[in-house]
Amino acid sequence: MIQPVRNRSRKVVGVVILAFIAFISLGLPDGLLGVAWPSMRQSFLRPMDSLGVLLFSSMAGYLISSFYSGHVSSRLGVGWLLALSCMATGCSLLGYTIVPYWWMMIPLAVLAGLGAGAIDAGINTYVASNFGESLMQWLHASYGIGITMGPVIMTYGISYFYSWRVGYVVVGSVQVALAAAFAMTASMWKIKSHPSPEEREKTVTESRRTPVLETLKQADVWISILLFFIYTGIESTIGSWSYTFLTESRGISKETAGFIVGSYWATFTIGRILAGLFTRRVRMHLMIRGGIVGAFVGGVLMLFSFSGALSLAGVVASGFAIAPIFPGLVSLTEKRVGRRYSANTIGMQISAAGLGVALIPGLTGVLAQRISLDVIPVVILFWTVALFILEKISQGREKEPS
Repeated sequence: MIQPVRNRSRKVVGVVILAFIAFISLGLPDGLLGVAWPSMRQSFLRPMDSLGVLLFSSMAGYLISSFYSGHVSSRLGVGWLLALSCMATGCSLLGYTIVPYWWMMIPLAVLAGLGAGAIDAGINTYVASNFGESLMQWLHASYGIGITMGPVIMTYGISYFYSWRVGYVVVGSVQVALAAAFAMTASMWKIKSHPSPEEREKTVTESRRTPVLETLKQADVWISILLFFIYTGIESTIGSWSYTFLTESRGISKETAGFIVGSYWATFTIGRILAGLFTRRVRMHLMIRGGIVGAFVGGVLMLFSFSGALSLAGVVASGFAIAPIFPGLVSLTEKRVGRRYSANTIGMQISAAGLGVALIPGLTGVLAQRISLDVIPVVILFWTVALFILEKISQGREKEPS
C-alpha cells in the first residue's frame, strides 16, 4: 500500500514541475516581441504600428484555442493537448526566423496564439481542478519568470549575434523540447486528487450554467469585462513598447533598455509572489488600488525619463505595482457580479484580457506612428486613470455574499 502512494506522490510532483516549466515557457515568447520589434520591423521594412497586426493575429488564435480547450482536452487528454500546443508554438516561433515575407508572419502568429491559448487554459483548468488556489498563485508566478527571461534572451541575441532571430530560435527550440516531454509523460496527467464533500458541492454549484445572454444583460458584468480589458492593455503596452520608447525616443542603449524591460517583468514576478504572501493581511481592494496608483507614478516617471535612472525607476515601479491587480480582480469576480453570473463572467474576463493585450498596444502603436513615441507614457497614464475610476465604481456596486 505504501509503494503505490509513493509512486502517486512522485507523479504528482512530476506533473507540478512540468506545469511550472510549461508556464515559464508560456511567458518566454511574450517577453521576446517587445525587444525584438524594432529590429524585426526593419528586417521586413514595416512601419511601427504593424506590431498591432501581430498582436491581433496572436490574440485571435489565443481566443479560439482557449475557448475550445475543454472540449479538445476531453478528447485528447491534458497531456497530449499540451504536447500538441507546445509543438504548435515552437514551430511558429521557429517559422518566424526563416520566412522571407511579412505576410507569412501573420498565420504563424495565429498558430502561436493557438498554442499559447491551449497551454494557458489547459494547465489553469487542470491545476484548479486538482490542486487548488495556493498552487495556482505560484503557477502564475512562474509565468512571470518566463516573461522576465524573454527580454534577456532577445537582448543577448541582438547584442552579441546582431539578430532578433536568435532569440526566437532559442525559445522555439525550448517549446519543441517541452512538447516532447509532455508527449512522453501524457499518462501522468490523468492523476486526479480526491476532493472533500464541500469541494464536490462547490463544483456542482459552479457547474450550473447561467445563460450567456442573461449574463450579458448585467451592467456589472460589462464593468468587470472592461476592468480586465484595460488592465491587460496597460500591462502589455508597457511590456511591448518600453524598449522602443527607451531606445528610439530617449536614446538609451539597446543593452540598457533590454535590462530595463527585463527588470519590469522581474519586479512584476516579485510583486506577484509577495502579493500572494500578504493577501490575508491586506484587503484586496486596497492592494488593487495601491497597485493602480503605483502604476500611475511609474507612468509619470516614464514621461519625464530623460535619464537611464528615471527610466529604470518608472518601468520597475510599474511592474511591481501592477503585479497583484489581475489575480485580485479574478478573486473578486463573484462580489462584483454575484454567484449566479460569476462562472460565465470569468470566461468573458479572460477573453477581454486577450483583447486588451492586442488592441490597446496596437492602438498605442498607431498613435506613436501618427504623433510621436512620446505619446506612449501618456496613453499608459490615460488608461491607468480609467482603470482607477472603473475599479472605484465596481467596488461601490458590489453584492453581499449569498
